[in-house]
Amino acid sequence: MNMASHEPGHGPLALALRVILLLAYPVLSHVASLRNEGMWAAAALFGLVLLCLLEPLARRRPLAWAGLLASGLLLYWVGASAWAWMLLLAPPVVFPLLVAWGFARSLLPGQVPLIGRIVQALYLRAGMPVTEALERYTRRLTAAWAMVLSLLAAINLVLAMSAVPNGLLAAFGIQPWWPVTHEQWSWCANIADWGLIGGFFALEYAVRAKLFPKRPYRNAVDFVRQMGQLGPAFWRDLLR
Repeated sequence: MNMASHEPGHGPLALALRVILLLAYPVLSHVASLRNEGMWAAAALFGLVLLCLLEPLARRRPLAWAGLLASGLLLYWVGASAWAWMLLLAPPVVFPLLVAWGFARSLLPGQVPLIGRIVQALYLRAGMPVTEALERYTRRLTAAWAMVLSLLAAINLVLAMSAVPNGLLAAFGIQPWWPVTHEQWSWCANIADWGLIGGFFALEYAVRAKLFPKRPYRNAVDFVRQMGQLGPAFWRDLLR
């Protein structure tokens, strides 16, 4: 058994809570967009804050608990204003950019591509060699994910600028050239984005399975399961 899985904030319950919070955000955000109610937007944003602070909260760090309380009070206050919906425009832009940067910076000279490090860890656990062809593939795949996520962030930024009545351009009194409603923005930023990411993952996995039939995992589910088994220390080091 991997004892790392029992570290605070990394056990089965913490994983389940992360999945629930991750799935709850687009749902709450979409409801906020359909109903145009700030408190729903505040609830969606608070879920993101909780998701980001989950590990330090589990470690009972006072600063994390103070930050969670302060965020909750601030979002409750903001929820009664139009700013709540404007803040909701930020995560679909900021989070894909942050993840894209994580992929892109691992391609810098002297660095090992992010996906290459994951593949090396999986193959090492199974006692299988990583071929030069696979190393080239992981480098290209890392670059592809960086481009896909950057493109999503750019599309979401354009949508955030074009949203009416509380989009970024409208906030400065500028009429968007191609206005979109809150609902249209949400269908793209909260629903379509996940479909595109899932579709790219499925397509890439099918290509990888054909190019590299000998691999240490049986299927996509086993691949995800084995990545989780690498342990929190591996993922913390990977994301530094």
